[in-house]
Parts: sequence; C-alpha cells; structure tokens
Amino acid sequence: MASLQASPLILSSSKKISAAIPVPKLPRVPLSVPKIPKRSVVEELNIRAGFTKTVPIDVESYNSTSIANTQLYALLEAVADRVEMHNNIGKQRDNWNTLLLNSINMITLTAATLTGVGAIGGAGMPLLALKLSSALLYSAATGLLLIMSKIQPSQLAEEQRNATRLFKQLQSQIQTILTLGNPTQEDVKIVMEKVLALDKAFPLPLLGAMLEKFPSKFEPAVWWPSKQSQNKTKAQEGKFHKMAKNGWSEELEVEMRDIIEVVKRKDIKDYARLGNLMLKINKILAITGPLLTGIAAIGSTFVGNGSWAAIIAVAAGALGSAVNAFEHGGQVGMVFEMYRNNAGFFRLLEESIEGTLEEKDLEKRENGELFEMKLALKFGRSLSQLKELARKSAYSRREGTSIDEFANKLF
Repeated sequence: MASLQASPLILSSSKKISAAIPVPKLPRVPLSVPKIPKRSVVEELNIRAGFTKTVPIDVESYNSTSIANTQLYALLEAVADRVEMHNNIGKQRDNWNTLLLNSINMITLTAATLTGVGAIGGAGMPLLALKLSSALLYSAATGLLLIMSKIQPSQLAEEQRNATRLFKQLQSQIQTILTLGNPTQEDVKIVMEKVLALDKAFPLPLLGAMLEKFPSKFEPAVWWPSKQSQNKTKAQEGKFHKMAKNGWSEELEVEMRDIIEVVKRKDIKDYARLGNLMLKINKILAITGPLLTGIAAIGSTFVGNGSWAAIIAVAAGALGSAVNAFEHGGQVGMVFEMYRNNAGFFRLLEESIEGTLEEKDLEKRENGELFEMKLALKFGRSLSQLKELARKSAYSRREGTSIDEFANKLF
C-alpha cells in the first residue's frame, strides 16, 4: 500500500522538475549570403590569366566581324575557283583557235589542189571523184568557218584572260581586307557585287550566255557594279572652300578634274575610234571567208565544163584560206576585245574619280594622297608627271587648243 501511495508523489515531483527548467527559445539571426557576381567567359579567362583589368568587348560587334570574316573567306575560295576555271577555259579556247585555223586552211588548200588536178586531168582521170571530194571539202570548210566566225575563239580566249586577271585582282583585294582586319557586312556586300558583275561581264558558257561578237555599236566592257547613290550631291562648280582634310585639298580636286578631261578627250575617244574600226574589219572578214569558200564549193562542181569554173574554184579557195589566216591567225577578234577592255578601264577610272569628287564628306573619301598615287600608277606615271599632265590640260582648255598627250602610258 505504501508503494502505491508513493507513486503519485513521484509523478508530481517529476512534473515539477520538468516545469521548473524551461528551455528558452533562441532569437532568429538573419544571415545574408553574398551573391557571387556572374562573369562572362572572356572576363573569367582574363582573371585566370592574371589580368585584373579587363577591356569590355562588344559581343554583338565581335559576332558581326566574325561572320563577315567567315563570309569573306567563303568568297575568297569562290574567287580562287573562278580564277582557275577562267584560266583553264581560256587555254582551251586558245587551242580551239589554233586547231580550227590550221584545220580549215588545210581543208581549203586540199580542196583547191583537187580542183586544179581535176581541171588539168585527162580523160582517164576520175573526174567525178575529184569534183565530189573538192566540193565536200569546200563545204566542210565553209561550215567550220561559219562556226568560227560566229564564236570568234580568239576573242573568247581574250575574254577569259581578262577575267582571270580581274578575278586575281579581286582576290588580292579580299586578302587585303582580311589582313587589315575588322571587315564589315558592307565589305562583304561590295565584294559579292563585284563577283556577280565579273560573272556577268565574262560568262563561261557559250550557248545562251555568250557575249555578242558583232554588236551594232562599239561599247566599252563593264565588269564593275553600277553605283546608284541617291544621297550624293552634285559637285559645285566655281571656287571650293579651303580644305586640308583626309589628304584632300582644293588643288588636288582641280587636278583630278583636269585629268578627267584628258581621259575623256583623248584616251576614251581614241579607243572608241580604234574599237569601231576593228569591229568593221572583223565583220567584213567574218562574212568574206565563208562566202569565198562557198563560191569555191559551187565552182568545183562545174570543173570539166570550162576553164572558168576551175579558175573561180581554185582562186576563191585560195583567197578564203588567206582571209581565214588573216582573221583568225591575226586574231582580229582578240584585238577588238582588247580595245573594248581598254576603253572599259578608262571608263572605270572616270567613274571612280567622279564618284570620289561627288562625295562631299571628306572623311568618307579614300585618302587623297593615296588616291593620287594609285591613279598615277594606273596611268604609268610618276606623281610629278601626273601633275604636269593636269597643268597641260588646264592650259589647253583655257587657250581652246587640243592637248597632244594621252593620259595613259601603259598601253
């Protein structure tokens, strides 16, 4: 009973002890963890390399330059491929000219020989076989001459040679842009336009894309993109404001305008005259050659019926061979194409000078001293000779006389 009575006391004492030792609640202390600043990849690499001060980089500009670089390298590969293609096709078409020229002359002279043998042969000679052979040979020569006069292989070869040279020039320009660094999308656009303009000026295929070999009028070749700048203001005549910015000055502008006058009055005019002359000669020869061999083919069928038929056939065949040798052996088409490209070269210089002078913002122009040096080199002159030419041009215009000197000394 005693144990039973003591149990409530123990329970009550235990309750009292638990109540007598209360556990205090600790106050909440706010802890703030510092945020680690985020760094870009470029900054992190700089810090790891030991650079404490980093230069901020415009990521958008960097990406644009990288894309322009990649695009220019792609264009460079395409241009290098075009150089190789035009070079190979130019050699092939030059071989066409040589092989066709020799083949047609051999065919024509063989036919003339057979005609002569048939005319002097006796009754036992196989006259019909000789007549038929000479007629067929003359007809074959006429057909080949018509094809050769139509496509003008020597002119085609000259086109490819010029295309190879101009694509190599463009290739060097792209490499210069890449070497200087920081190309822009504007550079890519300009290069792309130049590539397409060259493709149009010097087509590779013959069918459907071949340039007209006998145009109605002589026109200079154009292998550069047309510049249609709507924001450019026209150059004001009279006195210019004094300037000495970006290498340009009033005297240099006047000098450029005087040189343009010489190019227009002498070089372009002279090459247009020579080009028209070569175009007429080429047209006459292209018609005369097939016409003579055609007459010889008809005359060879009447050999044996009179001496005049044989004389006409032999003489026409010999003259046709001579005309063919002069036209294609002398490469009249190539000479015409050379004059056409030379005239285009002067037109490009004229447009380049005028376009530069029309730009009123001097900072947007090419450096004046560099521009003058490039122009002098293109004319094959020194800087002093170029200035002397400008003085002569100004003097001749004041006096109303014609200048007796061409701007270009290279060709």
